[in-house]
Amino acid sequence: MTTDIQQRIHAQVTENAVVLYIKGSAKFPQCGYSANVVRILNLLGVKDFLAVNVFEDPEMVTGLVTYANWPTLPQCYVRGEFVGGSDIMSEMYQSGELKQLLGELATAQ
Repeated sequence: MTTDIQQRIHAQVTENAVVLYIKGSAKFPQCGYSANVVRILNLLGVKDFLAVNVFEDPEMVTGLVTYANWPTLPQCYVRGEFVGGSDIMSEMYQSGELKQLLGELATAQ
């Protein structure tokens, strides 16, 4: 793995308020966990997020595991900070913690 992939990931998570690294796209997630994180952001009314399809770059998966020190996908970042994957986002959504973390980015009532 090159430092280029680490730099790309760092740029993506720091230049975008919300970033999802998923299998597939936001419109067509290709696994249930990826679909779940997209659904949660949609339920919260998050309109502007970067969804990165990890299938489009073979180095991305290894780079993400190293970058976040987290072994699974999807991965969500908010304002440059790693939030977690599908299970963590589900728990945070249910408790209201995710909406609070997103602040003004979550427009749903």
